[in-house]
Amino acid sequence: MKIYCLNTSKYVDIKGGDSLKDIYKKIEGELKFTPICARVNNKTEGLGYPVFGPKQVEYLSITSSSAQRVYIRSLCMLLYRAAYECFPGSRLKIEHSIARGSYCQLLNAGEITAEKVATLKSKMQEYVQRDLPFIRKERIRQDVIEIFRKQGLEDKVKLLETNHDIYAVYYSLDGVCDSYYGAMVTSTGVLKVFDLVPYEKGFLLMGPDKENPEVPQAPISQNKIYQAFTEYLKFNNVIGIENVGELNKVISSGNAPMLINVAEALHEKKIVAIADEITERYHKGGAKIVLIAGPSSSGKTTTIKRLAIFLATNLLKPKLISLDNYFVNRVDTPRDETGDYDYESLYALDLPLFNEHLNTLLSGGEISLPTYDFETGKRTYNGEKLQLEENSILLIEGIHGLNPKLTEQVEEKMKYRIYVSALTTLSIDDHNWVPTTDNRLLRRIIRDYRYRGTSAIDSIRRWPSVRRGEEKWIFPYQENADAMFNSSLLFEISVLRDFGIEILKGVPNDAPEYAEAYRLLRFLNYFAPLKPDAIPPTSLLREFLGGSSFKY
Repeated sequence: MKIYCLNTSKYVDIKGGDSLKDIYKKIEGELKFTPICARVNNKTEGLGYPVFGPKQVEYLSITSSSAQRVYIRSLCMLLYRAAYECFPGSRLKIEHSIARGSYCQLLNAGEITAEKVATLKSKMQEYVQRDLPFIRKERIRQDVIEIFRKQGLEDKVKLLETNHDIYAVYYSLDGVCDSYYGAMVTSTGVLKVFDLVPYEKGFLLMGPDKENPEVPQAPISQNKIYQAFTEYLKFNNVIGIENVGELNKVISSGNAPMLINVAEALHEKKIVAIADEITERYHKGGAKIVLIAGPSSSGKTTTIKRLAIFLATNLLKPKLISLDNYFVNRVDTPRDETGDYDYESLYALDLPLFNEHLNTLLSGGEISLPTYDFETGKRTYNGEKLQLEENSILLIEGIHGLNPKLTEQVEEKMKYRIYVSALTTLSIDDHNWVPTTDNRLLRRIIRDYRYRGTSAIDSIRRWPSVRRGEEKWIFPYQENADAMFNSSLLFEISVLRDFGIEILKGVPNDAPEYAEAYRLLRFLNYFAPLKPDAIPPTSLLREFLGGSSFKY
């Protein structure tokens, strides 16, 4: 029989049962890279996947986001196998992405020292040299539960106990079992590029550098993001919900309304604290301008509206300026690498005019507010004026709010910066975390489909470009924030679940975006559904689901 290889635009003769790795060997000379995994009929599979019929196959290099996930996922199991041998009885927790790596803790193993991290790294390197296979297995779910229970993986037991599939997939590496929710590499010998780096109270697992995959990614300092994550992880621990299995049990027991109320109260408490700090600085002669920034679908709009309410209760008068009004004329807009207008660039804004207006307002003067006509691509004025009254405070939302160049002509003490992002602290289990980017992508898909007429295909297709803009214009400035607001809600993916599934099922199998839609569908199916009835109209989640008491 034949498969069709997208990489070579040719049919390849195969025998039924040939693995993707076997097939690759037949065309190895025609590819300019060594694949990590492949897409089979637009589903990501490991190279050990056997092919029994005609398929469309596309091999993926490490530069692909799908391949990067496969590589990191495999590194996580390699790390677990090393921890299992080096520190028997310990509990490895891979909690979240930070500082360009994956933050890990090793519980029941004492203080995490540089020597312990070096021991783990050395053992991982030993396994890489031995080139051990990752063996995929599929068994009756109850049998897999017993396997994990014997290994002390109670987090995985809880998840499987709330799952209704008859069979469960797991992997074996040198006799030790684990589960990961997607394809793996064929063997440890593939995982030559990685690093372990001590970080805070734990350590970072570093995968290949995205720009130069031949070397490990170098960590960066993200102390404020770390503190925000840590605070919410403590909250999860206090209320007893650290993973999806525990969340599912709360939902099935009927106790979700209390969870919703507690999580919403935490949001309110944080916004009140930020409003109080701004007010205190304001009355000391500073913080006249509040800049709110964050990546796509982080909930900036609702955050600024709720913040305005609490500033008003502190007897301040919030005034809003939109950065969109300060776009330069379209002919002067910078272009990206594809030649399109780059509206996400800082230099798509008229920075001199913006700074001039801010200083005029701070000195008590009046300005004529511009507007930007997206149809004509030109700035216009409609006669709207703005002057700050006594106790007025400016609120400015935009992706560049933390970039010093946005307001470099404004005195530093006059500014208060807030970074908003959905820093998801819920884990699927100890070795599989819920990526912050997946949380935001689901929010965006649902909101844009329901309220902007955008299909899931278009949202998924656009997402890599959005992420590149965030990497360039937002993430480098996170640590400039005076306050971090975590906009994630512990229960939210359970609420997003049914909305997301309905929309993602509309992505056809022959679309390239189907691979991402299929991955998200599998991810959503780990969560028990939760109806949004108990979510208050002021909730940040209403920005994406509808039913908000705010106007957008």
